[in-house]
Amino acid sequence: MKKDDNCIFCKIIEGKIPAAKVYEDEKVLAFLDIMPVNKGHVLIVPKSHSKNILEDDDKDIAACMKVVKKVSTAVIKAMKADGFNIGVNTERAAGQAIFHTHFHVIPRFQNDGLHHWPSGKYDGEEITKVKQLIIKKIE
Repeated sequence: MKKDDNCIFCKIIEGKIPAAKVYEDEKVLAFLDIMPVNKGHVLIVPKSHSKNILEDDDKDIAACMKVVKKVSTAVIKAMKADGFNIGVNTERAAGQAIFHTHFHVIPRFQNDGLHHWPSGKYDGEEITKVKQLIIKKIE
């Protein structure tokens, strides 16, 4: 299992930094975010270090997603939430602050004051051009 001695999440996984753990298995750890968007906000991390989801092993991502589903179900029930968001921030431009792959499970409540991002639109044939650019890059 890869680790980074300078990574705060690796230190949490190793037990060097305390965390409010809600779930753990051989591949994944889930714990409460200490700066939650809403109470019950959980972070789910693979135990093997990777900078972000693009560098993560597919098996670790799959293991994380199973835990995301399990934990999301528990968060909804425990917090009596009306819904939840799953978030993954990749790179600084997207808000990634800790460079260890992690998934956010954020409980949501009616009128909790959080706003979703604005919707844009494509002009004319722009959607076809963007679609083709993406298709060409899928490996």
